[in-house]
Amino acid sequence: MSKTAVLQQKIQEAQLGGGQKRIDSQHGKGKLTARERIMLLLDEGSFEEIGMLVTHRSKDFGMEREVYLGDGVVTGYGTVHGRLVYVFSQDFTVFGGSLSETHAEKICKIMDLALQNGAPVIGLNDSGGARIQEGVVSLGGYADIFHRNVKASGVIPQLSAIMGPCAGGAVYSPAITDFILMVENTSYMFVTGPNVVKTVTHETVTSEELGGAATHASKSGVTHFACANELAAIEHLKQLLSYMPQNCEEDAPVYPYEIGQEKREKLDSIIPENPNQPYEMKEVIEELADEGSFLEVHKDYAENIIVGFARIAGRSIGIVANQPASMAGVLDIDASKKAARFVRFCDAFNIPLLVLVDVPGFLPGTDQEWNGIITNGAKLLYALSEATVPKITVITRKAYGGAYDVMNSKHIGADMNYAWPTAEIAVMGAKGAAEIIFKREIAAAENPAEKWKEKELEYTEKFANPYGAAARGFIDEVILPADTREKLIKAFRMLETKVVVNPKRKHGNIPL
Repeated sequence: MSKTAVLQQKIQEAQLGGGQKRIDSQHGKGKLTARERIMLLLDEGSFEEIGMLVTHRSKDFGMEREVYLGDGVVTGYGTVHGRLVYVFSQDFTVFGGSLSETHAEKICKIMDLALQNGAPVIGLNDSGGARIQEGVVSLGGYADIFHRNVKASGVIPQLSAIMGPCAGGAVYSPAITDFILMVENTSYMFVTGPNVVKTVTHETVTSEELGGAATHASKSGVTHFACANELAAIEHLKQLLSYMPQNCEEDAPVYPYEIGQEKREKLDSIIPENPNQPYEMKEVIEELADEGSFLEVHKDYAENIIVGFARIAGRSIGIVANQPASMAGVLDIDASKKAARFVRFCDAFNIPLLVLVDVPGFLPGTDQEWNGIITNGAKLLYALSEATVPKITVITRKAYGGAYDVMNSKHIGADMNYAWPTAEIAVMGAKGAAEIIFKREIAAAENPAEKWKEKELEYTEKFANPYGAAARGFIDEVILPADTREKLIKAFRMLETKVVVNPKRKHGNIPL
C-alpha cells in the first residue's frame, strides 16, 4: 500500500471515530456526531483539524488492543461568520468521550493557540468523565485544562456547549468558562451521579432531575441557555459570538445602522398609573434596542432581574434590568449573583452597559439573611463599581434604599444617569416612610388611618420623584420615555473613547 493510501485510510479511520454502528445509535437519540457539530458550527470549508492521528498511550487493562485515531476528541480551528475561533468536540463513541492524557493534551493545545492568537475557544462537551484506566494522568489532564481556563478568563471569550453527559471533574471546566449551553433531554451536568446520591443521601433522583438542562437553567443557574436540540444550541453559539469581541483588547463587531426615527412613543404609556402595578420590562428593552437584537441570558433563573445582550444603533451593549413583573423587581441573592457575573463579563470584553432600574429594595426575610444576602448583594455592587466600560442608567420607576445605590447609581461610577418623570428615588416607599417619620402625629390623630394617608401623600410629593436627585446632579437629566432611545444612542457614542485609570494592584477581592 502506498504512503498516500495509508494516509487516506488513517484519515477515514479517524473520521469514523468509534465505529459507524455506534455513531448511528447516537443519531437514534437525536444526537449529532462530534464532527457534524463542528461542521454545523463553523463556516463551510473553514475547519482545519489538529491532532487527527493522536492515539492514547495506555497499556493497562487491555487498552493497547483498543486504539482509535483522535482519542475521543476532534480539535482544530475555523471561522464563524468570518471570524477565527478554536474548537474542540468530544466524541462519545470513543470510550464514552472519556478524558485521557492525550485527549487533554489536544484540548490544551487548542486553548494555548486561542490564547496566543486572541480568539474565542468553544468546547462541545460530550464525555463520561476521566478515563479510569489511566488513573492520575487523566486527573492531571483535567487540571491542565482548568489552569488554562483560568489563564484565559477575561482575555478571550470561552463558551461551553454541553451536548451529552458531563460528570465529575468534567463539569469544572465549563463552570469556569463564560457561558454554558445545555441541550434539553440529552445533556446533563453533575459532580456526583444519581447512584452515588442514592448511596450517600438515600435520595432517589433521575439524571434529568439532578442535572438536566431544565434543572440547571431554572434552579441552580449553572447553565445560561437551555436549548431544545443540538441545532438550536449551535445557532445560539453563533448568535452569542456576534455580540463579543475576539479578545479583551478589541471591541465587539459594529453592524451597519442608519439613524432614522428613533422616538418610541409606546414608552410614554408603559408605566401604569398605580405605582404598585407591574409591567413588562422586556417591552421597554425591545423598544430601546435595535429591532430583534435582544438576546436574553439566564432567562429562566432569577427572573426578577433581566440580563442579556442587545444592539443600539448597531453597537453591542449588555443590559441589566429589574423585572417588575416578577417579585416586583426586588433584588435577592440569585438576582445579585446573576447580574454581577454578567456585568463582569461585559466589563472584561469592552461591552458597554445599560442598566434599567425599577427596584423597591432588597428582599427581606430570614432565608435571604441566613444565606448571605449581604455578601451576595455586595457582588453586584462590586461588579458595577469595578466596571470601567461606558455605563448608563435609566430609572423608570422605583429606586429605593440601598438598591438605588447598587443599581449603577452615579455614586458608584455611572457615566450618565437618566430618569423618567415617573421615577421615585427615596430611602423607602412612601407608606413605610410616613409611618416612621410621622409616627407621633399619626398616633395622636383622631383618625390615624386618615392622617397616615395624608402624611403618605405629603412624603410622596416631596420625595417620590426624580427632581431632588436631579437638583443635586445625581440624575443628569429627567427625560420623556419616548426620547430614551435617542438619548442612549448619543450618550453611548459620546462615551466610546472613555478611559479609566485605576490604582495599581494585583486584583481586587470581590466578596465571593
